Amino acid sequence: MNLTKKRIVSGMRSTGKLHLGHYFGVLTNWVKLQKEYESFFFIADWHALTTKYNDTAGLKESVRDVALDWLACGIDPNKSTIYLQSLVPETAELHIYLSMLTPQNWVERDPTLKDMTKILRTQGDSDGSITYGLLGYPVLMTADIITFNVDYVPVGIDQVAHIEISRDIIRRFNNIYKTEYFKEPKPLLTEIPLLKGIDGNKMGKSFNNDIKISDDEETTQKKIMRCITDRNRMRRDDKGNPENCEVAYTYWKIFGTEDELKEIEEGCKAATLGCADCKRCLAKKINEHFAPIREKRIELAKNPETVRDILIEGSKKARAEARKILDGAKEAIGMYF
Repeated sequence: MNLTKKRIVSGMRSTGKLHLGHYFGVLTNWVKLQKEYESFFFIADWHALTTKYNDTAGLKESVRDVALDWLACGIDPNKSTIYLQSLVPETAELHIYLSMLTPQNWVERDPTLKDMTKILRTQGDSDGSITYGLLGYPVLMTADIITFNVDYVPVGIDQVAHIEISRDIIRRFNNIYKTEYFKEPKPLLTEIPLLKGIDGNKMGKSFNNDIKISDDEETTQKKIMRCITDRNRMRRDDKGNPENCEVAYTYWKIFGTEDELKEIEEGCKAATLGCADCKRCLAKKINEHFAPIREKRIELAKNPETVRDILIEGSKKARAEARKILDGAKEAIGMYF
C-alpha cells in the first residue's frame, strides 16, 4: 500500500477490441494518471454479463483483447494494478452488503441503468427485459469503487451522475453503521474529446462505425475513406468548408500538426484538395500514430501466457488489498469473521 499517493480505480467492460474513442477518451488519460496515483484498473467481466449474459462464447477472448489493448497503449503492470473483476470475489461480497441497504428507487433513477438498458436492446436480447443483475449495476459499480477505498474515480463530465449514486450509497453505509470507514470518492474530471464514428454518430462497436486500435493499415484506410465529410461539397472542384466536415476534419484536429491543419483548411476552401485525397492523407497519419502500438500488441499476442500471468498477478495483488478493506467493512457492520 502506497501511503504517499492518492488512490484511483477505473474499469472497462470486457466487450472485445477497443476503438479510438476508448484510446483518446480513457487510455491516454490512464497512462498519465498511473504516474501520479496508486492506480487500480480492472476488466469488468461481471459488468459485461449484465447485457451479454446469454452470449458468453467470446467472453474469454474479449478479456484477452482488452488486456492486449491496455498493455499495448501503455498501461504498465509495474505502475498500476491491472486485474480481472471476477478474480476479486471480495468485490462481490461487498456488493451483497451494499445491496442490503440501497433503496430500490435509487438504482431505478440512475442514468447507468438507462444506458445499459439501451445497450441490452441494441444487442438483440430475446426480450430486452431488465434483469436483477442489470438493476443492481450501480450497486456493483459502487462495490468496485470501495473495494480499494479510493480517493478519486476518473470520469468525464457526463459520468459524474454515476459517481454521485456511489457517494450516496457510501454515505448511507457510513451513516447506518455509524462509521467513517469508507471515503466518499470524488470524480476526477477528465477532458474527454468527442470522437465521432465514421458515420458522424457516436463511435461504438455495436454501431459498426468504429476504428479499432488494432485495425491494420488497410482496414483503417478503408474505414477512413468511408468517413462523412462536407455534405455540401458534391464535386472535386467545389470549394468546401472544413467546419462543415462532419468527421474527417475533426480527426485532423486530433492527429494533425498545426501546420498540417492549416494546409488542409486552405486546400479544402480553395478546392485544391479533394475529400478523397484529404482522407488518404488522414489515414496515413492515423496509421503512423498507431504503428508502434499495433506492433507492440502483435508481439504481446504471440505470448498469451504472459498476458494471462499479468492479469493473474495483478488480481492476486488486488485481492490482497481488497481483503483488508472487506474485513474492515465487516467489522463496521458487525459481521463475525
